[in-house]
Amino acid sequence: MNFTDLNLIEPIAKAIQEQGYTNPTPIQERSIPEILKGSDFLGCAQTGTGKTAAFAIPILQNLSKNKTKNNHIKALILTPTRELAIQIEENINAYGKYLPLKQLVIFGGVKQGNQEAALRKGIDILVATPGRLLDFIAQGIISLKNIEIFVLDEADRMLDMGFVHDVKRVIKLLPQRRQTLFFSATMPSEIQKLADSILNNPVKVEVTPVSSTAETIKQSVYFVDKENKLDLLSHILENDISDSVLVFSRTKHGADKIARKLQKDNISAEAIHGNKSQNARQNALNNFKAGKTRILVATDIAARGIDIDELKYVINFELSDVSETYVHRIGRTGRAGAEGSSISFVDSLDLLNLRNTEKLIGKKIPIIKDHPFHTDNLVAQKRDSNNKPMSGGGERRPQRSPKPQNNSNKPAGSTPTGFKKPKNKNFTRKK
Repeated sequence: MNFTDLNLIEPIAKAIQEQGYTNPTPIQERSIPEILKGSDFLGCAQTGTGKTAAFAIPILQNLSKNKTKNNHIKALILTPTRELAIQIEENINAYGKYLPLKQLVIFGGVKQGNQEAALRKGIDILVATPGRLLDFIAQGIISLKNIEIFVLDEADRMLDMGFVHDVKRVIKLLPQRRQTLFFSATMPSEIQKLADSILNNPVKVEVTPVSSTAETIKQSVYFVDKENKLDLLSHILENDISDSVLVFSRTKHGADKIARKLQKDNISAEAIHGNKSQNARQNALNNFKAGKTRILVATDIAARGIDIDELKYVINFELSDVSETYVHRIGRTGRAGAEGSSISFVDSLDLLNLRNTEKLIGKKIPIIKDHPFHTDNLVAQKRDSNNKPMSGGGERRPQRSPKPQNNSNKPAGSTPTGFKKPKNKNFTRKK
């Protein structure tokens, strides 16, 4: 099946074509026609299966056909983390670029002024995390009484992160007559009960995510403190790799920062992300393919449609919270049986993502220690919904004395004076 077979309106079809999409994924093929009909929908699918487009495209089409013009929010997409919220909003912005609809993403951890100002001007589609949404509702800035379409994304993660009660508070404020789209990677009993309580005779679709990586791709991990990542990247590009490299950044701001650092180090680099115009992105991609630009730094949404047959290297500057994203990222190399290499920088905030990624792909990724920024002194930190370290929630590193005493006479394996042996069995002392 081709996207042209889905009876999409011309502005959406044009935007999809510009994103490099030709064939819908299984969940897109099965969900878009049903959601366009106005049916409630239950999708058991993880990020990485194409589910964002599966609900974003029909929402845009249905709202564009509604002749009602007002400043009320018509579609609400609720998602557990800031990262996912931003990714969804970027997708909606890309697919709806030729439509007059307005969309906005709101999340906590930042000042609310700009978000509030945009809301007061009026929007059609709101992407939100639960905490910030409830804050705005309590302040009278947001009303949900005119919602026509409600999407609950990553429902099982909402449960894991303790947001289910917030979700239920939001649901109570929604109109009874609405279309509800419910997505979850797994269906534990509490999530199944929630789905049963808010869905009306839903269409059900279950999709298995991509979870395997090509055997021709050599994968490796570099343990590095966050503050040394930029220097490590320059070191590798100056000393170990002479070919073109696609570098993945979690955020648009991060992509720009990486590109500026490389340019400062006289390494030709360009960044592409959702804030760049279509022409700017296409020019950067053309320069990369032609070898005029050696390094292309991209966010996940901007990298959609990038297909470079002879790309040998992919570097993950950070690991995504979504494990399936790793498979899609490194799949940009090792195409058609060719050999490729992927390198992932891992700091304390990436350790949990590394474990989840290795669990998904069913293998341990080798750790490379032969570089000047290697550290064994990483401790996984607990994070909030904005991917920030939680105050007091992460384990602290034991502190060295500034000048440890000479321990040359100590027996092998003893603990040096001035350094308390940590109780945390996962802690490995710097060598």
